[in-house]
Amino acid sequence: MTIQEKQQQVIDEFSMFDDWMDKYSYLIELGKELPPIDVKYKDDKHLISGCQSKVWLNAEMKDDGKIYFTADSDAVITKGIVSLLIRVFSGHTPDEILNAGFDFLDKIGLKEHLSPTRSNGLLSMIKHIELYARAFKLKNNAENK
Repeated sequence: MTIQEKQQQVIDEFSMFDDWMDKYSYLIELGKELPPIDVKYKDDKHLISGCQSKVWLNAEMKDDGKIYFTADSDAVITKGIVSLLIRVFSGHTPDEILNAGFDFLDKIGLKEHLSPTRSNGLLSMIKHIELYARAFKLKNNAENK
């Protein structure tokens, strides 16, 4: 499934809910379903600064040339948000991630319903995903020269 197809799937899922309390409940459920991150990645190196709550993000590029993300948070809503990002972007190449965009978050109304500190945290999570993609792309290009 492409990133765009995954984004559309998320948009479709959120459109089933009429009010934001239901959407928040859904985010909480998504957070509860997020597989646990390996304890060794719950350190300062993987901690995303700029988030109100603690969020850890790890990325690994596998032999298939795709990046796989794992994450965790100490807040359930934030955990749900990061689980959405992982679901959409994990298992894709750096170029696919860098060319995809994040406008699906606007389409589900997420940014407008977050507190300013959570919005900053969301932007930090997005930046980290993009940074991982850029870093793996550079590393891959250097290795293939």
